[in-house]
Order: sequence, then structure tokens, then C-alpha cells
Amino acid sequence: MGDFVQHTEVKSAIRTLADPIEDIASFDALVQSVIATNPFGCVPYISAGVTHAPVEKAKESYVVKILYQDNEAKVVGNDSGKFNTVAGFNAGAAALLADTALAAAHGGIPARDIESETYSATIKCHDQNGELYDLTFTRSKVSLTSYEDDAIRAKVEAWADTVPALA
Repeated sequence: MGDFVQHTEVKSAIRTLADPIEDIASFDALVQSVIATNPFGCVPYISAGVTHAPVEKAKESYVVKILYQDNEAKVVGNDSGKFNTVAGFNAGAAALLADTALAAAHGGIPARDIESETYSATIKCHDQNGELYDLTFTRSKVSLTSYEDDAIRAKVEAWADTVPALA
């Protein structure tokens, strides 16, 4: 019987943020900035005959939270909606807030619970050394996964040190 022999040393690293990212607009601006500016010097690549950008969004998920309050500001209900785009999130939030039948069913006035909302976006990057790695942003942390070369972590960390929201 043959033994399994390790071929790679895949690593992950997490940066926990001192303060959560304030809102969806700030979160989206951060993610779009990484895609637009490619601060890690990533390069395009071809996989299964498909050409990929150096930095591209691989997946995303956004959850809006709504509280319903009575006239004394007591919470009488809640609702949430999960969306796979920022545009869907914004449209969904507006639709939930405008839904008078839903508000009547809850017996309260709807209001956003922004502090409880969750955002997540994963960016796939193709390093100059040929490695593919993921950078996942949430409101409270940034995760770097599936990398081998410590120079990748150093690049990401140096960049994150320059972004006030990632302190």
C-alpha cells in the first residue's frame, strides 16, 4: 500500500476588524476597489478554456434585517431577506420597508436593523506566481485562504494596513 504524500501546504489567515464595516455602501466600495485597482498585482489566467480577470468576484451574499416596532418602540416582529447582489440587497430592503401588508401582519412600523445585517463577498485572485487564492470580506473580518506562498499574505497584509476600514 502506498502512502499519501503531501504536495502542497495550503494556508489561511484571518484579520478581525476592530470595528465592523459600517454599511452596504462602504462594504461594496471596498470590494469594488480591490477588483478595480488590483492592489496585489494579480494577473489574468485561463482555466478550462475560459479567460479570467486577475481579480474577480467569485461569490457574494447579503442579508437585510428589518425590525417592526409598535408605537412605544417595542419590537413586535422581524424579517430578513438574503440576496446575492448588492443591487438585489438594496431593492429587497426597499421592498420590505414598503410592504404595508407585511407591516400590518407584524403589527408594527418597519425599520432597518443595519447593525445586524450581514455582508460577504469572496474575491478570487491569480498571483503572478501562478497560485489562485481567495479573499473573503465580511463586515467583521477579512479571510485569506488557499494560498501557499507567504509572500501573498505579506502583500495582502501590507495593503490591508493602508485601508482604514480594515484596521
